[in-house]
Amino acid sequence: MNILDKIVLRKKEEVAHAKQLVSVQDLEKGEHFNRTPYSFKEFLLAENRTGIIAEFKRRSPSKGLINGIADVAEVTQAYNKAGASAISVLTDVDFFGGKTDDLLAARAANTIPILRKDFMIDEYQILEAKAWGADIILLIASILTPKQIHDFGKFAKDLGLNVLLEVHDLEELERSFSPNLDAIGVNNRNLGDFTVNIQTSFDLVEKIPNEFLKISESAISDPAIINTLKTAGFNGFLIGENFMKTDNPGAAIADFVAKM
Repeated sequence: MNILDKIVLRKKEEVAHAKQLVSVQDLEKGEHFNRTPYSFKEFLLAENRTGIIAEFKRRSPSKGLINGIADVAEVTQAYNKAGASAISVLTDVDFFGGKTDDLLAARAANTIPILRKDFMIDEYQILEAKAWGADIILLIASILTPKQIHDFGKFAKDLGLNVLLEVHDLEELERSFSPNLDAIGVNNRNLGDFTVNIQTSFDLVEKIPNEFLKISESAISDPAIINTLKTAGFNGFLIGENFMKTDNPGAAIADFVAKM
């Protein structure tokens, strides 16, 4: 059993427990449930934005603790100020040290799109994302069937949410196309063993239909690679631990952007 298998097993337990604690009706009464989400495409392609999806991540299974002291509101505001097109917030507790309050705090502090970064296996989690103020949900092809991708995407779109599908190889990509997606992200990190290879993005970019926004995810630590990825056809760039592993993530993104 690899790390991803363990995460999914734990996620099933976590979702079952959440359903007992908070009803769908209570989620629908959440303060953000009726707000209109921001357009992922509009912010990603805006000329005054960088295309960077900057992530707030406390820890990971492969790296352990990345940053245990950063303040989510302070960091995400700095991401926004530096020109991030969107903010990714981890909400997985056991493996990534995330929590609901991180997403709520990021929402309260920012007026740009927020991605709920988690392992979505149930429509209930999509309702949570909406209630907590997310604008974008992540669907991971390797843990979902084509039908789930289609159905979860439609469910999210009906709520006004943007949908980012994550793939890691051509097989996942080709079986996962759906009209209910806004963007397709190529994860340069193998979620089975957490190794990274930026070449994955270059191998798959031309296989993604142009109707979808194209995102390269992980293994982006050099500002120069952004321009290469743009030339290859990517619109967005999800950057996780590169900023968070520093003492000052806000200063790190500002320095990174200055060198682009």
